[in-house]
Amino acid sequence: MTISTEFMLLIGSVLFFISMLVGKAGHRFGVPVLLLFLLVGMVFGSDGFGLEFQNLQIAQTIGTICLSIILFSGGLDTKFEEIKPVIGPGVVLATLGVFLTAFITGYFTWWMCGQWFPSMGMGLLAAFLLSSTFSSTDSASVFGILRSKGLVLKNNLRPMLELESGSNDPMAYMLTIMFMDIIKSGEHPDYLMVISNVVLQLIIGGLLGYLLGKLGVLIINRIKMHNSSLYPVLLLVLGVFVFAMTYFLKGNGYLAVYIAGLVIGNSKFVHKRTSMNFMDGFAWMSQILLFLTLGLLVNPHELVEVAVPALMISVFVIFFARPISVFASLAPFKNVSIKDKLFVSWVGLRGAVPIIFAILPLAAGIPGSRMIFNIVFVITIISLLVQGTTLPLFAKWLGLSEKPELYNEFEDFDVEFAEEIKSAMTEILITEKTLFYGKNLMEMPLPEKTLAVMVKRGSKYFIPTGQTELHSGDKLLVISDDEQALKETYKNMGISEFNYHKNK
Repeated sequence: MTISTEFMLLIGSVLFFISMLVGKAGHRFGVPVLLLFLLVGMVFGSDGFGLEFQNLQIAQTIGTICLSIILFSGGLDTKFEEIKPVIGPGVVLATLGVFLTAFITGYFTWWMCGQWFPSMGMGLLAAFLLSSTFSSTDSASVFGILRSKGLVLKNNLRPMLELESGSNDPMAYMLTIMFMDIIKSGEHPDYLMVISNVVLQLIIGGLLGYLLGKLGVLIINRIKMHNSSLYPVLLLVLGVFVFAMTYFLKGNGYLAVYIAGLVIGNSKFVHKRTSMNFMDGFAWMSQILLFLTLGLLVNPHELVEVAVPALMISVFVIFFARPISVFASLAPFKNVSIKDKLFVSWVGLRGAVPIIFAILPLAAGIPGSRMIFNIVFVITIISLLVQGTTLPLFAKWLGLSEKPELYNEFEDFDVEFAEEIKSAMTEILITEKTLFYGKNLMEMPLPEKTLAVMVKRGSKYFIPTGQTELHSGDKLLVISDDEQALKETYKNMGISEFNYHKNK
């Protein structure tokens, strides 16, 4: 049966729409939206509504493209001034932490299968290959959950976690490829050659990411395009170019694209805010596509036979392997407290990346790779369900969360400034209570350095003067370079909630 392009587009758009609706509902009840995207794919897959999708090459291609975009966007959104104090711990977690997690878990998996599940036929190298695929924390999951839940963490924990999750995928990828090569090479593998190749790819990836990121900033600022809407597209193209070029130059593309995003995002370039917003939306679309694809790829009935060993491995990783690797990696950093280490241990989220890496041995025909894929899928679901839903609670329990500042999204004024301009803005609804001091704008109790710059009355907008008479129901756009002044304005007007939008 031939499926038309129009039918594929119809099904794809319906799946996206359902995912977004389910994600919105799940966010309200504290369920990680990425898990729901995955479940939507499973529900509509072969064991659900019957959508057949078993093309590993297409799934691998989609996974590679989406992951590179997610990492690029994560780098763009990461402020160097925020990660600078935590570069040491973040990099050690992204390298040594991944290595320790893979080897501790791999050895446990081999021992466990030999003791209780000999029928699985899991050898030591296969166990290390399995553990390597999920040895890194998933950037899409960490970025998505921390940002969607608006979790405010103390002690620079958030930038450290985002740095770790954004930069540790290359190490897990290298370990996965290394054990695949060792298994494929038979009885006499060249360990030195394999390890040297891993190190070389990381070095090339890091250097190219930095250099191509600098080149990207230069290109964006030098090129003059008459249509400003093309600049966000140019930024996207540059990210794809960095990943692909690094691959062909034998470097690690995932590391390169994250570093390039970090370099570009922390530089000044034209139409930056528009381009960054575009990339943020594109990254979310990539996450939905990625999780939907992986959900469609799995056969849920196959997960039953690996559910018990996968559950045991999950428990071991969450409560033993991840904490051991975190405490060992962060031991030299005396400024990281025990509570910080406990929380970092709990944010060992698995997501789409382990499933993508588990596709690699499946596509390469490695013996037992289907079982590895199914185990990784179950581990991912458990991680998102157990760790993803409890992050805010765990942070509160450890005393590491702060009350978030309430920044409301503007409803009537779509105003943004360049990143370098520090400001605080708010919309004030004029009511009979706020008119207590008088009806003219000049009578409003606005502090110094605080201006009312625009009024919305009905469907009309206009710039007010001191003599402008305000009416009940008007919306007032107020701007200040001082947050305290805006809070004072609210207090003076008798408004209890200090909701405002701060330009950062």
